[in-house]
Amino acid sequence: MLSRHSPRDFDPVALGRLETQAWASYYRREWLTAMRAFLGMVGQGFGLGPRWTFVAAWHVLRANQAWAPVPDNDPDAARAAMLRFYRLVLAHSDLTFEPVRASELEVEWWRLHRSRQRVADAAGPDGAEGRPATTSLSELEEALVELYSHVYSAPRETMHEAARRRAEAMDLSDAWVAGGCDLADPRLAAERRALVASYAALLDAVSRIPARETTT
Repeated sequence: MLSRHSPRDFDPVALGRLETQAWASYYRREWLTAMRAFLGMVGQGFGLGPRWTFVAAWHVLRANQAWAPVPDNDPDAARAAMLRFYRLVLAHSDLTFEPVRASELEVEWWRLHRSRQRVADAAGPDGAEGRPATTSLSELEEALVELYSHVYSAPRETMHEAARRRAEAMDLSDAWVAGGCDLADPRLAAERRALVASYAALLDAVSRIPARETTT
């Protein structure tokens, strides 16, 4: 879906399916498949139109590629790519937010999730491989609440259900990865259902927020 539309009007089922594909491709390092999924996610989720969707999805891909290596990832490059992404979203949608802050919040939940996965965290030794995760599920949920409430200019209390279900999907994804990244693993379907539920909760919250005029 590459047509222009408000980021507050999206299909939760499509977004849940696309994000599941994106996460699976990320962990399998199938970057072409990941790019297709990012294209679908950006198009469905932000409604930037064909031209800007391709550019924005490229920035998302580059951010994920910068973040992917363990332990030698590049958080600064990931934030820089997501800053370019959020600047495009701000310029070509009806959302109002601060792009630098949005990019920081985005990569922060990536960091917290990686710590929770018990793998090396480029931000410090607390995520070193083989040590217990130092990030609780509630911390990860709070990071998502911060991101959602900032990007959508939404009250924090309306974002908790979407954050909770997305964090649940991450735990399912982690179990899927630990099980060998098998595309036939039923945990992948459970992850998709949790993501659909997350986006349904997000849509319910953000569709009630007044939009500003959209730029072209």
